[in-house]
Amino acid sequence: MKIAVAITGASGSIYAKVLLQKLQQLDQQLTEVGLVWSDNARTVWEHEIGDKTYEQFAFRVWEKNDFMAPIASGSAGYDALVICPCSMGTLGRIAGGISNDLVTRAADVMLKERRKLVCVVRETPYNLIHLRNMTAVTEAGGIICPATPSFYSRPKDMEEMAATVVDRVLQLAGLDIKTYRWGTDKS
Repeated sequence: MKIAVAITGASGSIYAKVLLQKLQQLDQQLTEVGLVWSDNARTVWEHEIGDKTYEQFAFRVWEKNDFMAPIASGSAGYDALVICPCSMGTLGRIAGGISNDLVTRAADVMLKERRKLVCVVRETPYNLIHLRNMTAVTEAGGIICPATPSFYSRPKDMEEMAATVVDRVLQLAGLDIKTYRWGTDKS
């Protein structure tokens, strides 16, 4: 499976960190992982997480304005794009069909090719514009997965809490992961 990850400047860098860590662990299911960062994503990561650990991930990285990157075309055959966290500005541009950078172009490609687009939206509360944009992306074939942790598995720290969302995101993207499932023991 070929998967792309876009990280925007929305709050919620912990979700991106846990996602990238889990993708490293799932390398047997993946032939390629590509990564694109919005302008503010690294700044928010450094503020929220307090370090530059984003540099440790050995994934292929494209510049946000690189429209020659493979994920800018359906012919590259990426199976999924996960935008985590997904800012409401990014979501609005996707909903409006505005491909002004590689993140929004890649999202447009996923929708037109009928492939998996998972937007991990991170905002609260939602206003009517947010809700309408989520509806538009959903109607176009995307998946809206709010960064809302679950507590069934009794997470012990922030990373475990973030993992409750990330595990669901990975399942939605089509990956087979071992995770807590309702009605079973924590695995």
